[in-house]
Amino acid sequence: MAGLFERLKVGLKRTTDGLVGRIDALVLGKKTIDADTLEELEEILITSDIGVKTTVELTRSLEQRLSRNELKDGAALRAALKEELLIRLRAHHRPLDVTTQQPFVLLVVGVNGVGKTTTIGKLAARYAAEGRTVLLAAADTFRAAAADQLAVWSERAGVDLIRHQEGADPSAVTFDACKAAVARGAELLIVDTAGRLHTKVNLMEEMKKIRRVIDREIPGAPHETLLVLDAATGQNALNQTRIFQEAAGVTGLALTKLDGSAKGGVVVAVSHEFSLPVRFIGVGEGIDDLRDFDPQEFVDALFER
Repeated sequence: MAGLFERLKVGLKRTTDGLVGRIDALVLGKKTIDADTLEELEEILITSDIGVKTTVELTRSLEQRLSRNELKDGAALRAALKEELLIRLRAHHRPLDVTTQQPFVLLVVGVNGVGKTTTIGKLAARYAAEGRTVLLAAADTFRAAAADQLAVWSERAGVDLIRHQEGADPSAVTFDACKAAVARGAELLIVDTAGRLHTKVNLMEEMKKIRRVIDREIPGAPHETLLVLDAATGQNALNQTRIFQEAAGVTGLALTKLDGSAKGGVVVAVSHEFSLPVRFIGVGEGIDDLRDFDPQEFVDALFER
């Protein structure tokens, strides 16, 4: 596990340097904390992709601690901030349990280029390695490369793939995949979807149609709608979450590319602002580099210098 923690630390290095490094420069060695210090801290948080809403709440909580005389020096302020970040990440934290239904339907959404198909491949490999029967559905029919990429992953993971020709109706692929999942007694069906955001209306209509098909064939499904976000996009991840939340009813998040270029503060912002659990984080390109999100581990890695 130490190796994985070290990789997470490396992945968060840019955030640690930019966020915690600036906080340390501001507060460490300070014998007293005042309103001006908290104002400077607020500016650091906002410019580190923590998000305005979350930053305002954090600052308010710290002001209350200051008024209660709990922030006696810089070290106490640093510890209090770490604790407040952890509280917000834990508030919505729930690991994904795919054993609650059979077949458990996992609908995966996100814009093109965030690592959505790769995330699906890694999830398939992981659950197949646990001994589960997994079926993949290539319902992103607008990019030929998406189905081909999924086919490579399905082969690697040793799981079956349902796909149609390029340009086919995504709902038709989804329908066939649902039928196959039920007929074959699959434990987990993972559905890939197109991530085109050029018109929100098209995206919303397509998502509604896919969800209707899934619910008709497997009542109560999808059981999880996982939004994949690229952690390097910073504040843009908030906009993407807003659109997909509206269009697809997102229930969980996967943050990819926590690999050194990431703006890790957005993990806190997006989870807290939308009251969504972060299910997985990607700390590298390897098949085992997608891992369950652990709030304590994340905050420890962020603050360890």
